[in-house]
Amino acid sequence: MKKNLKSILAWLAVIVLAFALISVLVSTGVLGVYYVQILMGIGISMIMALGTNLILGFSGQFSLGQAGFMAIGAYATAILTKQMPTYAGFYISMMVGALVAALVALVVGIPTLRLKGDYLAIATLGVAEIIRIAIINGGELTNGAAGLTGVLQYTTWPVVFIFVVLITILLTNFLRSPMGREVLAVREDEIAAEAMGVNTTKIKVTVFVLAAIVSAIAGSLFVGYIGAVAPKDFTIMKSIDYLIIAVLGGLGSITGTIVAAIVLGILNMYLQNFSELRMIIYSLALILVMVFRPGGLLGTWEFSFSKLFDKKSKEGK
Repeated sequence: MKKNLKSILAWLAVIVLAFALISVLVSTGVLGVYYVQILMGIGISMIMALGTNLILGFSGQFSLGQAGFMAIGAYATAILTKQMPTYAGFYISMMVGALVAALVALVVGIPTLRLKGDYLAIATLGVAEIIRIAIINGGELTNGAAGLTGVLQYTTWPVVFIFVVLITILLTNFLRSPMGREVLAVREDEIAAEAMGVNTTKIKVTVFVLAAIVSAIAGSLFVGYIGAVAPKDFTIMKSIDYLIIAVLGGLGSITGTIVAAIVLGILNMYLQNFSELRMIIYSLALILVMVFRPGGLLGTWEFSFSKLFDKKSKEGK
C-alpha cells in the first residue's frame, strides 16, 4: 500500500510539474501561439496513438478503422456546437460522439472481430470508408465533401493536457485490471486463452469499443483545435499516421507511444514544409525499426515508479 501511494504521489508530482512548466513557458511567451498549436497537435496524436496501440499492441488485432471513429467524434462536435455554442455544448457533443462511436464499434465489431490479421485490417478499413462516405452523403447536416467550417475553437492546450492524462490513466488501469490481463492473454495466444475460459470475442469487442471511444474523443478535440472539418481529413492515411506512432514507440507500450508521439511531432514540425521528405523519413524509420526492433523502440517496456522504488530499496539493503 505504501509503495503504491509513493508511486501515485510521484506520478502526480510529474503531472503537476509538467503542467506548471508549460504554463510558465506559455505565459512568458517562450512558447508562442505556433508552438502551442504544435503542442496541442502532439497531444491529440498521443490520444489517437494510444487508442491504436490498445487494439494493435495490447490485444493483437490489426485495425485500420480508427480514422472513421475519429470522424464520428469530430462531426458530432462540429454539428452540435453550432446548436449549442458553449463549453457545455462542446463536452456534451464529445459525449454524444463517443456514444455513437461506441455503438458503431459494437455493431461492427461483433461480426468483424471474428476475422484475423489482414482480413480484419481490410474489414476495419472498409468500416472507416463507409463512415467517411456516409458523411460525404450527409446532405446539409454534414455539408458533404466541403465539410463544416466556423467551428468555435474550444480546444486549448490545458484541455488537451487533461484529456491525455485522463485517457492514459484510464487505459493503464484497464490493462492492469483482470479484464486487461485477459486482453494480454488473447494477444499472446488466443487459442490458449480461450482454452482457459476467456471469452475472446467479448474481450476483442470490448477493446475495439474502448479504442473507438478514445478515437472519438480525439476527433472532438481535433475539430475544436482546427475549427473546421472535412471528410478528406479522415482517409486511410490518417489511420496509418497513428499506426506509425504506435509501431515506432512499441507495440504494447504506453510509455513508448507517448515518447514516439512527442518525437514524431517535433520532427513533423521541422519537416512540414517538405511533406514528401517527411513521408520518406517516416518510411525509413519504420523500415529500420521493423528490421532492428520488430517490437518497436521500447517493445512492451513501461516506465514504472514502483519498479524504480523497489530497485532503490533493494540497493539500500
